[in-house]
Amino acid sequence: MPTAPVLRRSVLLPRLARVVHWPGRRRPPPRPDRTAQLTRLADVLAEAVAEQVPTDLVVAGCGEPGPVPGTLARATGLQAVRWSRLATRLRDLPADGDVAGLREHALRLVLYHEWMLRHSADLAFTSHPDARTEQARIRINGLGAPADRLRELYLLVRAESDRTRRERSGS
Repeated sequence: MPTAPVLRRSVLLPRLARVVHWPGRRRPPPRPDRTAQLTRLADVLAEAVAEQVPTDLVVAGCGEPGPVPGTLARATGLQAVRWSRLATRLRDLPADGDVAGLREHALRLVLYHEWMLRHSADLAFTSHPDARTEQARIRINGLGAPADRLRELYLLVRAESDRTRRERSGS
């Protein structure tokens, strides 16, 4: 019965090294340091905070008494797309340690904004209006406390980012 060839250790390691470090294969870029991670997170949060004003107006508009204008449906959809893109950008941010926790908290708040837009539009533009739906709709008056928490998180992350940048530069 034939046996498999026995590879000596000196032959096996170079072969293994060629497989692991294939010539021409690009290595992933190094992960950014904590300061860069905080700065990127603060930049995305700054955009999210800027989107809150038009989003709050759209959500509050969905809760106005009387007929809801059709133009509000388009505005709601555009704002939902913006929040969805912000959520995607947050998910794609590299984050380690405490920055990962801050990013996850920010993501939950951004997803709340997107959820609030969707449900406000569902109540405002329902195909089967009834008294209970109308009662729920007119109670909508804006984004509420989670919007405040997103602004507070932005200020916290920005302050931490600025502090670590100052420490890094030695000022």
